Amino acid sequence: MTGPNYVQFLRDRHSILGHLGAAARQPKARKWLVGAAALLLALGGFWYFTNGDAPTNGHRHDAAPVRTANVERRDMAIVEHTLGSIVASSMVQVTARVQGTLESAYFQEGQFVKKGDLLFQIDPRPFQAAVAQARAVLLRDEALLKNANRDKQRYETLFAQNAISSQQRDTTAANADALAATVAVDKAALDIAQLNLGYTQIRSPIDGKTGPLLVQPGNMIAATGGAALVTIAQLRPVKLSFNLPQSDFPRIQARQKSGILMATIDRQSAPLSGPVDFTSNAVNDQSGTIELRADFDNSDLSLLPGQTVNVTVELDNIPNAFVVPHNALNDGPDGPYVYVVVNGRATPRSVRILFDDSQSAAIAGDVKPGDAVIVEGQLRVVPGGAVKIFPSTSAKRQNDGSGAADNPR
Repeated sequence: MTGPNYVQFLRDRHSILGHLGAAARQPKARKWLVGAAALLLALGGFWYFTNGDAPTNGHRHDAAPVRTANVERRDMAIVEHTLGSIVASSMVQVTARVQGTLESAYFQEGQFVKKGDLLFQIDPRPFQAAVAQARAVLLRDEALLKNANRDKQRYETLFAQNAISSQQRDTTAANADALAATVAVDKAALDIAQLNLGYTQIRSPIDGKTGPLLVQPGNMIAATGGAALVTIAQLRPVKLSFNLPQSDFPRIQARQKSGILMATIDRQSAPLSGPVDFTSNAVNDQSGTIELRADFDNSDLSLLPGQTVNVTVELDNIPNAFVVPHNALNDGPDGPYVYVVVNGRATPRSVRILFDDSQSAAIAGDVKPGDAVIVEGQLRVVPGGAVKIFPSTSAKRQNDGSGAADNPR
């Protein structure tokens, strides 16, 4: 310890010790003088360690260690990140339309099938017999109709010759008309029997991938209320279902009017993008979100129904925005602000946040491109105080080839 304060301290201590030495010669005062001397030495040590190295004009303030980043001027995309789920374009539960014994299945579980491919065969023999019966009834009634039409013509001729009454003529005509109606009913019955026979062959209604076989051959299956035999999901294409906050709805509408609103699935491999072609007509009253859907070709079959994926949607773009890292933002009583380093000192600047995606933020305020804003070490920064700028972690790695860096705290 040096300086005039230290010299003065030595003089005062020497004077006090001299007085204590003189008083110590008196036996009654010796005991309390020892305690006073110890107290004096303790106070002197405290003063030394707290003020001994301080400059004579006030207390010392060390420069706070910080890291900075420059304000950039670039376009800033307004994006939303959310979770979505994959939905099959079509999901069909294949059931039987007629009752019977399931004879065989013509596909393997998990096989891709095309629309019209034969999947199951129900025992057709009862339905073949029904078709034969309906056809025989039709043939019989057609023969009766021919005879009734011939009688009708005869009675018309006889009535013209005044050989029969009008009542006989009308009765014959009515019989012919009734048989004509019976033949029409028989034709409809035959059509139904043929349809039921056709339903014994169950074919795929869509292109898609089959699921597990739910009913094994040999079982009796019901026509109505029966269990599904297999489920087929259309995987090319698929739909992505996701939800966005209702506050984004104006941006969604504006984006759809000005161009195509795209949804991107974030993957470790190449991201997938598809157009949003559906916006729900209602807001979920529990979550306050609105559902959107997008189509994806899924040519590589990498997306499966029920799969959860990360979704990014670009809703707008801020041109020529002032962009800073998210960590540069601070909350104050008057709103958000950033520290700008000017001449080695931290200067707080109030800003307005235009958009923040948790990594970068577009701001407006008293900043300009190239300004150095503090992104680490704000807790030790005093407004207007001196700062010591440390290199960024990435810069340090490039300089020394290591992943370590001094952390401003």
